[in-house]
Amino acid sequence: MEQFDYYEILEIERTSDKEVIKKAYRKLALKYHPDRNPDDKGAEERFKQINEAYEILSNDEKRQIYDRYGKDGLERQGMGFSGDFSGFGSIFEDLFGQAFGFGGRRGSRPQEKYELDFLMRLDLSFKEAIFGCKKSITIAYKTSCKECDGSGSADKSSATCPDCRGKGQVFVQQGFMAFGQTCPRCHGSGSIITKPCQACKGEGFTTASEEVEVSVPAGVDNEMRLRISGKGNQGKNGSRGDLYLVLYVQDDVHFIRNGNDIYIEVPVFFTQILLGAKINIPSLSGEPIELNLPPNTKDKEHFVFNGEGVADVNTKAKGRLIAQISITYPKSLNTEQKELVQKLDDSFGVHSKPYENIFQEAFEKIRGWFNEKKHDKKKR
Repeated sequence: MEQFDYYEILEIERTSDKEVIKKAYRKLALKYHPDRNPDDKGAEERFKQINEAYEILSNDEKRQIYDRYGKDGLERQGMGFSGDFSGFGSIFEDLFGQAFGFGGRRGSRPQEKYELDFLMRLDLSFKEAIFGCKKSITIAYKTSCKECDGSGSADKSSATCPDCRGKGQVFVQQGFMAFGQTCPRCHGSGSIITKPCQACKGEGFTTASEEVEVSVPAGVDNEMRLRISGKGNQGKNGSRGDLYLVLYVQDDVHFIRNGNDIYIEVPVFFTQILLGAKINIPSLSGEPIELNLPPNTKDKEHFVFNGEGVADVNTKAKGRLIAQISITYPKSLNTEQKELVQKLDDSFGVHSKPYENIFQEAFEKIRGWFNEKKHDKKKR
């Protein structure tokens, strides 16, 4: 396999701190997680690279060695990538399980052929995200194959992987250096199944479906994660992992959300800008809010109403409703309207043509420049 750089894999700078590394890992792990990309070998390989990069760069000692000596330096000191993905569940929970007050790390799980935690996408309407809701979803989860006790083998036997000779790692020569990677044949287990179980096709698991009712709290936002305890994949001992729902919120025609703030565009006719106006605008509470528009309000000007935005999902404190003014003009005028506008323009006198005073000085200045130029030519 072609050598890759850990920083490039996580798409970060070499000077990035731990928080940046964690955020980059979280974003990419969600994108390339096998449960979100079934039967996509490219995504699976990228997911493994992302985990390898995170394991090294999130460890201060390993990162320091890698920065100075590269992967070869890590291998020489026996600190390279472990090749074991069984610990991903705990890492995943650390990074994604804190949303909405959920958290607490559970004890380590026995090694499984698949992760007990898994991801699903949950689409919400704008209203459902703002006010909360209950949704019934159908999930498909993995459960240990009863025919082979989760081994994947028909006779419950296995043989040493011939590619890695039971080590779970193979080494690729790059010039004068050798780089270790997870064995692609046995996926790091060190052994292979010689007689696959017919029930699970050697996978060690089958799938089951279940209806789950999800309580979505008010105030959730795009790409937040909601953990549903005990609704993940089922392990050999019968216990189940957790289901993680990644939330995606639909846009609204009238409201635009930015965190806990809500923006609404208020189209205002130009005559109301001149005269001022009182306008009732919609709010999330269902009651209209009076916007007192003073004369000569500027286009795109903001009017802020505190406590009229979205309730924070944790603190319940509400954000702001921000009304942005959009000045509109008539697309055309009839004869009578043109006459009225002309009368209005005439009534302002010199004030209706402010550019005349400003540009008069500019015209005189430019004439002076040209007169000086002509005078210089005559001298020559």
